Amino acid sequence: MSAPIEVDIPHQLGTAAAKERIGSGFGKLADFVPGGAITEHRWEGDTLWFTVEGLGQRVSAQLDVGERNVHCTFTLPAFLAMFSDKIRAKLEREAPKLLE
Repeated sequence: MSAPIEVDIPHQLGTAAAKERIGSGFGKLADFVPGGAITEHRWEGDTLWFTVEGLGQRVSAQLDVGERNVHCTFTLPAFLAMFSDKIRAKLEREAPKLLE
């Protein structure tokens, strides 16, 4: 495993509203892996844990939802680590759309 990608998404929604919006649209984050799909997901309190699988790879993700910020952590397998800068850029661009 490579070093995780971490992205912070500020918001003004409060925790409950942010969780609701994320819950209805987080599947869009699977697109950062070509052919990716969410294969598992679960909420534990204010943390959403999910797995994206694509190209024979498995990415573990965690979204920690706070009152004014969502902290996203994506752990990439070694095969995808070479694309970490591109993946980070896409996540920074696309993840805030979950809260719109």
